[in-house]
Amino acid sequence: MATEETQVDMKKIDEMSYREASQELERIIRNLESGELELEESLEGYSRGVELLKSLRERLADAEQKVSVLVKDVDGADVLEPAQAADEDDSLSF
Repeated sequence: MATEETQVDMKKIDEMSYREASQELERIIRNLESGELELEESLEGYSRGVELLKSLRERLADAEQKVSVLVKDVDGADVLEPAQAADEDDSLSF
């Protein structure tokens, strides 16, 4: 993760939008999968990726708690039901 991407990596995760964080995570994964990084860069990228994934999961969990699905009950009245939690089996595997 040289030059331009290093500057992106320096941005604090909590200051990033969900999209920015997920795009950075994708870049990190591509770089790690390329096999072209030095050991230190790979370790740094992996560590950053773990932090990004943790943040993304927390944000998604917070959003899921806020989302409700509007459903009509038998009488036709509107009823709010909590949404189902997303599958959390999205572990990083390299």
